[in-house]
Amino acid sequence: MSYQVLARKYRPQRFSEVIGQEHVTRTLKNAIEQQRIAHGYIFSGHRGIGKTTIARILAMALNCRATDKPTSEPCGVCESCVEVRAGSSVDVIEIDAATNRGIDEIRELRDAARYRPARDRYKIYILDEAHQITDAAFNALLKTLEEPPPHIIFMMATTQAEDIPQTIRSRCQHFSFHAVKFDEIVNQLGAIAAKENISTDDEALAVLAEAGDGSMRDALSIMDQAIACCGTKLSGALVRGLVGNVGSEVFEDLMGTVARSSSEEALRLLDRLMIEGHNPAHFARQLVRFLRNAVVAKVAGNDSSLLQISSDERARVGRVAAQFSEEDLARFLQIMLRTFDELGYRQEQRFHLELGVLKLVHAQRILPLEQILSQAAAGTEKVSEVQKAALRPAAVAASPSAPAALGGPSARPGAVSPFEADRARKGRSYDPEMSVAPAAAQAQSSATATAVAVEEHPADDPGTVLGLVLAELEKAGHKMLASTLESGSVTLQSNELLVSIAQPAAVIDLMMSAEPRRLANAAASAALGRPAKVNVVSGVPAATNGATNIVRPRNGASARSRAAEDPIVQHMREKFGAEIRTVIDHREKD
Repeated sequence: MSYQVLARKYRPQRFSEVIGQEHVTRTLKNAIEQQRIAHGYIFSGHRGIGKTTIARILAMALNCRATDKPTSEPCGVCESCVEVRAGSSVDVIEIDAATNRGIDEIRELRDAARYRPARDRYKIYILDEAHQITDAAFNALLKTLEEPPPHIIFMMATTQAEDIPQTIRSRCQHFSFHAVKFDEIVNQLGAIAAKENISTDDEALAVLAEAGDGSMRDALSIMDQAIACCGTKLSGALVRGLVGNVGSEVFEDLMGTVARSSSEEALRLLDRLMIEGHNPAHFARQLVRFLRNAVVAKVAGNDSSLLQISSDERARVGRVAAQFSEEDLARFLQIMLRTFDELGYRQEQRFHLELGVLKLVHAQRILPLEQILSQAAAGTEKVSEVQKAALRPAAVAASPSAPAALGGPSARPGAVSPFEADRARKGRSYDPEMSVAPAAAQAQSSATATAVAVEEHPADDPGTVLGLVLAELEKAGHKMLASTLESGSVTLQSNELLVSIAQPAAVIDLMMSAEPRRLANAAASAALGRPAKVNVVSGVPAATNGATNIVRPRNGASARSRAAEDPIVQHMREKFGAEIRTVIDHREKD
């Protein structure tokens, strides 16, 4: 007798022998016992997890001749069970839908379904890879599937249930199969190895189960290959070399070079792996899996059930997780996920893999945004003595409490940086009042300084007049026009406020319609105390515009100007060379 591969030799023949699909087998057994047998079933899920196997077991259970009615567990020895297992049953027809997918084949199936079974209780059609059937063929099957003869049962197995039309799915019972768990695959492989007199260690079984990737059939196929290669004794190193995997000790060494920020050591390690013939994409995929396990170990601990790996790899993952913070590990995982995705369509895969590993090395130098903000907040404490001297006298006259708002370090007692506040919040010891009070003091200081600045400018100053005009326009809802005028240069000629902006004349005519022009003229007249008008012309703003400060009344500054004057925003612009694109004023929303 010719050799039979392990996946076929140990194929389950009873519901109780199927592993990893208890939710399916339990439902089907109860349905048979209660005589609630449907006329259509859809079995969907990952490859090699038992969809076709369960369809055959269900067919045997329905047509088993050991009893006078369907049984929850087929006997396996009657003529019907033997013929179904051998694939020679006249009344159980298996159809490869990948090749018999057209409307003509489905028409033949529909015509044959009208005839009663030759011997058994039911005529059963098992359609494998059912998602390959065309839409026209599904439409031809629709009426038969909706109201089939009482002796017909359809079973469709597919890996892509979403490709089956909803009209078909709604007429069938849909069972979604789960990927087989890591521990269940390991236990099954160990039991089969014992039956075959194969000596294995825990690492070898773990490598086989990992290579199976949730598929029992894939794991058995790889085990068959390993036995052919290594004989009756399987070791972890031999099996790992056979499937092309890299040992977890290599990933531990690589992350050690990342912890030491040694780019040279990381590149030398990659060079050794590439010389040994390892595939860059496969290595990147393994590294992604290792980093994911490291993140889980950092979050949930080494003994978490979320880690479906061997005990040796658990220890290595735990040591790597102890070297980095949760944020660093999450950043590493994101980098390698992107690198693995890019390797799929890049020509020089090795170069992109090296670039991804170098990003891991350099990622630790990236400062958290919270830390940058804390530095910016600390920078706001260091107000220059010139600014203090300019603001303090007017502020004292404005309010007795103003010195406390404008003072130096004494004005912010107990203040904490956003970075430290976030850490304290995570530790459940953060007091919100510690951050609210400094923010209120800063807002009060900004408002006082704005009021003082307006009072210090004379009424005929063009910047002051334009500030009042812009405030009136924003109050009326013309914020875009006010922002455009604010970027221009302004001069006051007798009773005319001339504003030059870098916009074409046609655009200016559209912006300065009758209503905005009326509001602008009224605001300019009120500011000067005499009739005046605002004239907006097209032209490049004058170079001296920076010397003319646009001063607004109290609470009249635009959101953009307030954002530009904020010390933290200024610090970020200097730090990153950034520019202000969009400003959302939440105070105006309130």
